[in-house]
Amino acid sequence: MLSFKKLMQAAFVAASLLFTGVIANAQVYIKPPIMQANWSYPYEPFRIVGNLYYVGTYDLACYLITTPKGHILINTGLADATPMIIQHIESLGFKVKDIKILLATHGHYDHVAGMAELKKLTGAKILINKRDAAVLADGGNSDYVFGGKGMTFPPVKPDGLLDNNDVVKLGDMKITCIPTPGHTPGATSFLFDVKDEKRTYKVLIANMPTVLDDANLVTGMPLYPDVAKDYATTFETMRKLQFDIFLASHAAQFNMHQKHKPGDAYNPDVFIDRKGYDAALDNFYRLYQRKLKQ
Repeated sequence: MLSFKKLMQAAFVAASLLFTGVIANAQVYIKPPIMQANWSYPYEPFRIVGNLYYVGTYDLACYLITTPKGHILINTGLADATPMIIQHIESLGFKVKDIKILLATHGHYDHVAGMAELKKLTGAKILINKRDAAVLADGGNSDYVFGGKGMTFPPVKPDGLLDNNDVVKLGDMKITCIPTPGHTPGATSFLFDVKDEKRTYKVLIANMPTVLDDANLVTGMPLYPDVAKDYATTFETMRKLQFDIFLASHAAQFNMHQKHKPGDAYNPDVFIDRKGYDAALDNFYRLYQRKLKQ
């Protein structure tokens, strides 16, 4: 098996080739409005619990759920991270071509920009909440905050639309789609059971209710007039959720780097953190209240 360093070197070469291909195809995208360097930093993939693995970058969380019937990938990160995600999956001993379903916590470029390329490579079905379907299909141009200026990621049409509390099934996995709108209209959290050698864990991949700086919660947005109302509903919903393990769309949102270091032994219990989840929600709620008063 290749070392992690060599895998990252290979990923860099592949990313360069991918970027060259984008230029050759004359695809034109606007510069994403928000970018952070650690969104593209590598992070060694690892087993979180049972058949659930972390395969994302340093901060953009991507999750692989494996089953005998094929695999599910939740979130893809930025477009130029696709080779890295592929290397992460393969370094864990799994085949990218076995991915059957692509899911996303919401339709922003930092979580879905690799969807189009991964669909081409795998033939997997893209499933997304119906309220984020249009923004995925037009490359982010209809986003209620960032839209109207052009595409921020390669557009791709979803294969199926998810509604509130739908259940995605593959093999013995059943993933419940919890509506948590506000950050985007179709923002979704995922709740499911995972078994390991000792016990069964209920896992929550939370789409935390981050309020965008440019979102106007007082008067609403032209493309999203009920944004403040949706945020209020989401806070109420998320406070009632019951789970064992707490994960999120960004590693920083669940303090992953404090709980797990590269090379650490398998220890799913470090992600049991109801206190951290409640504290994070309280922080986001304070920001929401402050935004309402502006």
